[in-house]
Amino acid sequence: MKVVLGVALALLGFFCPFGALGLNVPRSSVGTAAWRPLAPEASSSSAPMSPGSPPEWRKAVAEFARGGSLGGGVDVALLAYFFFWYLGNYYYNITNKLALKASGGSSGFPMTIASLQLAVGVVYALFAWVAPDMRTPPSITPSDVVSMLPVAFCSMMAHCASVFALSAGAVSFGQIVKAAEPAFAAVLSTFVYGRSISKAKWLCLIPVIGGVVLASVKELDFAVSALVSASAANLFAAFKGNENKKLMDTAGLKDRLGSVGNQFAVTGILSFLMSLPLLIALEGKKWSSFVDTLTSTPAVLNNLLLSGAYFYAYNELATMTIKKTNAITQSVANTAKRAIIIIGVGIVLKEDLPMQKIIGSLICIAGVFLYSTIDTLIK
Repeated sequence: MKVVLGVALALLGFFCPFGALGLNVPRSSVGTAAWRPLAPEASSSSAPMSPGSPPEWRKAVAEFARGGSLGGGVDVALLAYFFFWYLGNYYYNITNKLALKASGGSSGFPMTIASLQLAVGVVYALFAWVAPDMRTPPSITPSDVVSMLPVAFCSMMAHCASVFALSAGAVSFGQIVKAAEPAFAAVLSTFVYGRSISKAKWLCLIPVIGGVVLASVKELDFAVSALVSASAANLFAAFKGNENKKLMDTAGLKDRLGSVGNQFAVTGILSFLMSLPLLIALEGKKWSSFVDTLTSTPAVLNNLLLSGAYFYAYNELATMTIKKTNAITQSVANTAKRAIIIIGVGIVLKEDLPMQKIIGSLICIAGVFLYSTIDTLIK
């Protein structure tokens, strides 16, 4: 029930007029939109209630205003995590694509943009550690940092490959291919890490791969590079998941990190540092051209900063959400997120969404959901 409400809130945030929520966000100016909070009289938790309001309703509203549970034990904090996770992911995909398009697409500066997006997260992480009473810095050792390098490297490569994919093709197409990540995870887990998966899960990979093929068949002449890059992102994301499992088995590491936020912050800082050699190797000669584009094209600067902020925020919120839910809820949430991003971003960016592409994406997403839940369903 919680994940359903979370998805509903996310959909409300995507497709309903933001004026109804007290926000002024013009759809045509993503990246330069001015966010305006609710007026005090509209957002106050002490708004007058009608004399006939039942006492139970008053108590429920008061509890909701304090951030607690709302009727029937609904976790308001968890709903907020879902809402802002989905919203951040949605706007990251939009602002990232706008920054890439404004800077020349795949022939522009995708590696530079990917690296600087990570840099935005580094600035926030460092600020959170030095700001009074915001976040206690981790007490990790040099050996802890070394043990985190594989996860950070895979995280960096997955992010950069995703940015390359989205620079080369439509956001919806990149997301469809990225939805096939379980196929890569299954192969790696079995043949590299020696973790066996059930026959039922192997069978669930048929609709996953078939759906990607169906959705891609008319775009291959246009988005071969997007297909390759998104597949590389899947590969590194699968490595990251397996390496992260190994990392969390390190004795005392969780205590030394102190929080989920610190874990993501340290990984983000290491990922950014590792991205710099790639930036120099691939686009170092174009740095002066990038600076000229950045200073002369406000859409690049605005959307670069916003996409970096959205990327860091939604990933940290996703981690917090996963920590508070079970495996089935996570599967439903990730499946719903893919569907929302593919359809929602495709509509906003006016991407081509033929019926064959939609059917293929739905088949792929359904396969991903089955893959994630099949072992529990057949018990």
